[in-house]
Amino acid sequence: MLHAHHESVRPHLLEGGFGLEKESLRIDGGGFLAHTPADFADDVHIVRDFSENQVEVNTPVCPTPAAAIASLEHYNAVVQRAVANLPERELLWPFSNPPYILGEKDIPIAQYYGDDADKTAYREYLSDRYGRYKMAFSGIHLNYSFAESLLRADFALTGGEDFDAYRDDLYMRLAENCVTWGWILTAVMAASPVMDSSYVEKGKIGGDLFQGLATVRCSELGYWNFFAPVLDYASASAYADSIQAYIDEGMIRYPSELYYPIRLKGFGPYSLAGLKEGISHIELRMVDLNPLVRAGIDERDVLFSQLFLVWAASVEGPRLTPKDQVQAVQNFKNAAHYDLKTVKIVMPDGSAYSVVKAAKRLIDAMEEFYAGFGDEVAACLAFQRRKFDEPETRYAWKIREVFGQGFVARGLQLARQRQKEYLGE
Repeated sequence: MLHAHHESVRPHLLEGGFGLEKESLRIDGGGFLAHTPADFADDVHIVRDFSENQVEVNTPVCPTPAAAIASLEHYNAVVQRAVANLPERELLWPFSNPPYILGEKDIPIAQYYGDDADKTAYREYLSDRYGRYKMAFSGIHLNYSFAESLLRADFALTGGEDFDAYRDDLYMRLAENCVTWGWILTAVMAASPVMDSSYVEKGKIGGDLFQGLATVRCSELGYWNFFAPVLDYASASAYADSIQAYIDEGMIRYPSELYYPIRLKGFGPYSLAGLKEGISHIELRMVDLNPLVRAGIDERDVLFSQLFLVWAASVEGPRLTPKDQVQAVQNFKNAAHYDLKTVKIVMPDGSAYSVVKAAKRLIDAMEEFYAGFGDEVAACLAFQRRKFDEPETRYAWKIREVFGQGFVARGLQLARQRQKEYLGE
């Protein structure tokens, strides 16, 4: 783990790289999913996710949370201008939960051809296995890498000779600690409590549903496999092999089909072979679109994610048994609930606390760790603590209050407002 309190390391702790991947559904002016083809082929930072009408913006690697938000805003604006200038003006849906869905054909699979045709085949497989409705959820993936300056300063204290092995081991231990404590990220960024009735009853549009969840996509109703993954965090190679074992057993067909809130990534396109060659960064996949801010994610949540990751890379967490990992999946799902006083987090030592109490204990530890780091860090931690002290300050509670009645109609008003903001109208 990082020698976080050593004088040669501590000044570098918050040096790192951020990359944001933001998904958004394109809709027409009536709140229905768009059926026009996507056309952003000239910009490598704007692609399609599962569906032809699901735009994904990928920022370059940025050095600070503010820079990552600024980059995301730039590409959001590019997409907004493009959809606003279509012959029939379209909008970007600002929520993780989809608007009206008339049926599976309303969620057309993204079409790829030639050398990329396998991308469409993969989506067709996912459609058959999980259904297209689940693929209509949108979210943000937050990618983070430790700066070379930090890693080199810390590596110098280890007395080791293999920097690549050191880096891989650090990320492996971080990932295991994220399995233990990463549920707090689900809790602080949950922002999808309300959905349209058409998601659960085909063709029944216009009803407002609340199912006791703060984030549907991160709950038991969202992005999970049909089993609780148990992975090997002993090394990058063992980690990759444990994913391959699920493929060999027919549990999943592709590595990217492993739906888990935490993912380790290599230096090139995602592959198990690439992971074995070296770990580049960690990906957090539990972030909801936050409709309360224009970018879709609050800068303070990006900073908190960094603070959490650096802290988690600096403490000796428990080595997890298969039983612990199964419980960890349930902890993530419990953190997706609306009332966090009624559900529990069970730690590897067997202790159990409400999500609220467990989160405040974790923030206590982070505040002690970051003592002396300045006002911005202290304010960020206080901002997150308040979500557990005063539940009405949580995003899900605010969103339910504003959009709980007339979800799509009010969401359309917000979508138009956001587009006008980006276009300067």
